[in-house]
Amino acid sequence: MRTFLLFPLLLGLAAGTSPKAPKPGTLFKGKFLNGMKGDSLSFVLAPDGKTVSDFTFNGYWRCGGKLERQRAAGPTKGTFTVTNGTIAGRLCEPPNGGATAWCFDLGGQIAGKTAKGRFRMNINALRCDSYELQWEAVAVGSASK
Repeated sequence: MRTFLLFPLLLGLAAGTSPKAPKPGTLFKGKFLNGMKGDSLSFVLAPDGKTVSDFTFNGYWRCGGKLERQRAAGPTKGTFTVTNGTIAGRLCEPPNGGATAWCFDLGGQIAGKTAKGRFRMNINALRCDSYELQWEAVAVGSASK
């Protein structure tokens, strides 16, 4: 009889200690106000609201004097810091890459389900630059991975 009572208790304890998957962040999608028609961006705001990751730029930039399309460009590592709703950061790949590094500058404000700010990406040695772009975005749901 004691075995029958102990087994459900142990099973309940084991189920209660299983690791939970981290809560997905909020996916934001938006557009550039001073870029080419159709240019877009997306990013994920962490559940704690302290970082932005998975930033993606889909649009045009100038490279070597020519207009070129970039699809899903963005930093592959690292996050941008968010403090009191203010996004601020610069990520370069490689981090100490100098003139050949691909750099991403992101700044802005997040207020609930809306966000707006500025973005620039460039590679100095290749004369590639998006120049500073103004953007706005809205939360579209959970960022499931």
